[in-house]
Amino acid sequence: MREYMSLFLDYYDKEVVKMIVEKYNYTYMEAFRKFLNSKTYRMISNINLEMWDFGCPAIFEMWECEQITGTPQSSSCLRMN
Repeated sequence: MREYMSLFLDYYDKEVVKMIVEKYNYTYMEAFRKFLNSKTYRMISNINLEMWDFGCPAIFEMWECEQITGTPQSSSCLRMN
């Protein structure tokens, strides 16, 4: 399972950081640091939350919501209605 999580996180690191760079015009390292230091990243790193079903656009949206509101839980991807 550890190997799977490593591959999962590596995939999100590359794809979500690329989306951050493209939208916000950060350098790659700046975007990478912002993503790694986020609550969103801690959530996807938590094996108990089983977030591997979320695609990169959803993870990016959670990160973006966190930047605006302070919490990734405000994302429409996580709200239950």
